[in-house]
Amino acid sequence: MVFNIEPHERQIFKIIKDAADDLGYPTFVVGGYVRDRLLGRPSKDMDIVCVGSGIQLAENVASYLRPIPRVAVYKRFGTAMLHHQDMEVEFVGARKESYRQDSRKPSVEEGSLEDDQNRRDFTINALAVSLNDNDYGAIIDPFHGLQHLEEKLIKTPLEPGQTFSDDPLRMMRAIRFSTQLGFRIEAETYEAIAAYKSRINIVSKERITVELEKILASPKPSVGFKLLFDTGLLQLIFPEMTDLYGVEIRNGKGHKDNFYHTLEVIDNLSRKTNNIWLRWAAVLHDIAKPPTKRFYPEQGWTFHGHEALGAAMVPRIFKRLKLPLDSKMKYVQKLVRLHLRPISLTKENITDSAIRRLLFDAGDEIEDLMLLCEADITSKNPKKVEKYLENYNLVRERLEAVEAQDKIRNWQPPISGELIMNTFGISPSREVGIIKNAIREAILEGEISNEYEAAFEFMVAKGKELGLKLEQRTK
Repeated sequence: MVFNIEPHERQIFKIIKDAADDLGYPTFVVGGYVRDRLLGRPSKDMDIVCVGSGIQLAENVASYLRPIPRVAVYKRFGTAMLHHQDMEVEFVGARKESYRQDSRKPSVEEGSLEDDQNRRDFTINALAVSLNDNDYGAIIDPFHGLQHLEEKLIKTPLEPGQTFSDDPLRMMRAIRFSTQLGFRIEAETYEAIAAYKSRINIVSKERITVELEKILASPKPSVGFKLLFDTGLLQLIFPEMTDLYGVEIRNGKGHKDNFYHTLEVIDNLSRKTNNIWLRWAAVLHDIAKPPTKRFYPEQGWTFHGHEALGAAMVPRIFKRLKLPLDSKMKYVQKLVRLHLRPISLTKENITDSAIRRLLFDAGDEIEDLMLLCEADITSKNPKKVEKYLENYNLVRERLEAVEAQDKIRNWQPPISGELIMNTFGISPSREVGIIKNAIREAILEGEISNEYEAAFEFMVAKGKELGLKLEQRTK
């Protein structure tokens, strides 16, 4: 296993070494940067540990660079950070930590490199590379991290129960690294996650969600979600998702396991897009199936209205997980609400009106909606999958044809409320809303064309029906 670095990174190592020599600080590159370079993965973050003041070293390194970068200092944590080219370099003094039972924030005191490596979360993140004259470039590996990289193994440096009890977020990180890197979690480490799972409750929702999103952003997110589920963590951090688990059978009739179906949908979608918010829509598309589940002897199991209730649940889930309550949340909400619409169009004679309404309701999200719907096909029957995909291709063709003809996507009706008021000499009123809605419906139903003249004539006729009179100036 070779420690490969780019030429500009060799340059910054040399500068850090010279700046550390000035101060007489033994200095090392540690953690994720070392791991990723050994794995041949790109890395934009570099962690430097010195036996001394990390802040002082950062300021000295900055003085060597041109132009001199700004040093961000975090005195409370004893760390400092600067940017050099495309790298973010963080400096900290070697330290040892101790924890209270009710907090993941440690008490910190100065320590040695050995102390610093002891406090690392996993053996593959405890690797260090020396920047010192006596052993420059040597890899310092007290916990067999190199071997574990070769074995593709996630293992804690010290006893895992203590590691996870001290900082329970490390349980999420173990699962995240396993998912991102395709590594397995060592048996004792895995068992400790299950045993200490309740400790996750002392971790902030923001930190949990950062790890959850990294799992969701990985090439095959189902790996991480299944580990979260099997260890019991998912029940604590995202109970609505675990409620999807299980199959109920009555009168010999069962339904699919909506938890594992959801994992398949997420993976299907992840093969086609890195859009994290579209992946969130996959996570949440069936989230309301448990509360809408009903059994009817003739029909079997139904989940009527789960798309509407699911959309209503999205803001509450986003708020609890500390996800943004902005346009991103509304985007996910829209896709959850609409995810059954395209499939319904494959089960009937598709009218232009139905296509117009889907284009109008989905707007710019129509392509993402179609991707989600195609990912929602998880049948084990290849012929069924082929048929569904053929139907979706027909829907796509009709969407393109109707859009080319009627320009409904992101459509704004050609008649404004202001024009209605001016035309009939009225103030804001119920009649204005009635006319606007009638124009919109007439265009969507194909009764009139999506053009100003046709819409104006329709408006005049509708106004007369309501007993409104034209203003003289409109004639």
